[in-house]
Amino acid sequence: MSREILWSPSDAFAQDTAMAAYLRWLAAERGLSFADYNAAWDWSVTELEAFWESIWDYFDIVGTKPTQFLVSRDMPGAQWGKGGMLNYAAQPLRHADRTQDKPALIVQSESFGRSEVTWSELRRQVASVAAHLTEMGIGKGDRVVAILPNTETALIAFLATASLGAIWSLCAPDMGHVAILDRFRQIEPKVLIAQDGYIHAGKPIDRSAINDTIAAGLPSLTHRVTVPMLHPVPAEHVAWSTMTGRDVPFTPLEVEFEHPLWIVYSSGTTGNPKPIVHGHGGIVLEASKQSLHQNLTAQDRFQWLTSPGWIMWNAQWTGLGQGATLCLYDGAPNHPDMGVIWRFVADESVTNFGAGAAYFDGCRKFGVTPRDLDLSALRALGSTGSPLSSDVYDWIYTDVKRDLWLAPISGGTDLAGAFVLGNPMLPVRAGEMQCRALGNAVRSFDAEGNEVVGEVGELVCTEPLPSMPLCFWGDEDGSRLKDSYFDTYEGVWRHGDWIEITAEGGSVIYGRSDATINRKGLRMGSAEIYQAVEGLPEVIDSLVVDLEFLGRDSFMPLFVVLAEGTPLDDALKDKINGAIREAVSARFIPNEIVQIAEVPRTLSGKKLEVPVKKLLLGGDPKTVVNRDSMANPAAFDTFIEYAKARAHG
Repeated sequence: MSREILWSPSDAFAQDTAMAAYLRWLAAERGLSFADYNAAWDWSVTELEAFWESIWDYFDIVGTKPTQFLVSRDMPGAQWGKGGMLNYAAQPLRHADRTQDKPALIVQSESFGRSEVTWSELRRQVASVAAHLTEMGIGKGDRVVAILPNTETALIAFLATASLGAIWSLCAPDMGHVAILDRFRQIEPKVLIAQDGYIHAGKPIDRSAINDTIAAGLPSLTHRVTVPMLHPVPAEHVAWSTMTGRDVPFTPLEVEFEHPLWIVYSSGTTGNPKPIVHGHGGIVLEASKQSLHQNLTAQDRFQWLTSPGWIMWNAQWTGLGQGATLCLYDGAPNHPDMGVIWRFVADESVTNFGAGAAYFDGCRKFGVTPRDLDLSALRALGSTGSPLSSDVYDWIYTDVKRDLWLAPISGGTDLAGAFVLGNPMLPVRAGEMQCRALGNAVRSFDAEGNEVVGEVGELVCTEPLPSMPLCFWGDEDGSRLKDSYFDTYEGVWRHGDWIEITAEGGSVIYGRSDATINRKGLRMGSAEIYQAVEGLPEVIDSLVVDLEFLGRDSFMPLFVVLAEGTPLDDALKDKINGAIREAVSARFIPNEIVQIAEVPRTLSGKKLEVPVKKLLLGGDPKTVVNRDSMANPAAFDTFIEYAKARAHG
């Protein structure tokens, strides 16, 4: 059944979009015309080489064009960009040639106040940092890591690293040292760039001791660069201001199409976080294409409210690649009140604003009314991280702005892009994402691998994408990558989301179908929570699930098996929460801690997280798990009773 249409583009609006301009170019340059968007999408996922070559040509990518775009179509193992040479950093910084004095960045930081960085100054500082990194011995393939907030420092350091063919990796300052070391230890970095503290919600947070602990756990480090906020820079560190002070030419190194650009992390339910490697060429193509769906041009001011620990930090540079001005916010989104971000959007004349679904839902619940501000420049709103409920759609069109293109997206760290997202030429329907992304062969599969329409199934991608992971760092035989995405349907990517594809080609995301924890858009593997919790002498075993489903608030209970004679009192709950806060992040403190006798496990000893999750989301106890495959079937009865209590509570 078709959902209510909340907004439709005027003919003038639709024809003035980046998507319309690209479709006109296809008609003029390739002789291709399509009856509607779905026909264009079908061409893009059928003729993969022709489509991605058109993206390279249309966006005039800087570099040597590949002689063959898709070398091998197999998944896993697809190969892209034979003969192609380019550098990610060259794509955005070419805009400095024609818009030198235009702001590339507008930054509002609780720690440093408001600042602007012009395109010419951005390029100069990137070149300066690259020169210093070269003197530190950083070259092609070396790793540079950072613990930085969402300010210009992180972007400059990233572009400088990329320009050398070195590999970038970033963690947020609010992450615990254990979680950061679990990531950075795997990739053996040479340089660590970190800020010694920051201000959050008006309070100074000192990170200097934690940074020292992290550095001590990385024996591969040869240099430490410090951004001072609370303390003088130690004599043995390099001050960030020293790194940015030179006037030298910007000379990015052209690298192979699939040369590693960055390492990002997406946690599974067991083992260390997955260190996902993406390549220069794939990310440039995906980001360029994404700009069509986000309707981003050089005339825009683009903001996405994000943490550096989230893939949206990487994705926000899509706008920079098109010459747009990026508006960065570093600080608590609810300080001094929930209206602070909306005032920033209004004051900076942001045209395209995005945030996690949880942020918009929080604004709705707190009664925030952005319509009282001057949002005349705002024409597009994006959302991601978790499903955006129909209630939030209604709030946006009632309390934010009536004439607004609302374009939620859903994708992930794994592909550094979106599977389903917006199209400014299409209507907005309540609770839906407008379309499947060009070039992304997104389908909904049932358990037997049959495509379904109009019902909930597994989100899959049946054809390769250039931005899919090149590999997991250290996964020499590719087995971990295969187990992560290709263990359910042979040769088909299974993403781990529940999705419904509508008859019109829209989609509804219903939350995670696997056991990954998704708190306000930030994903974390349960293994990292277990490591923190089970490190306490009082906790023998534990199980955690994130109950995220469309139309319901996310709820994360933690079930613990305690040492004999240990009561689950408030003091122990505080100790458990403190361990998670210190080792992982305060974002992953559970909503509830429940004592159980034992964790249900398979015959091979694995925790039954997915069956417990399905049960607590309303699944039938008789079908969510095969008790014959359990080592301790009676342990599941505890969760059946818990589910009944929640249903009647």
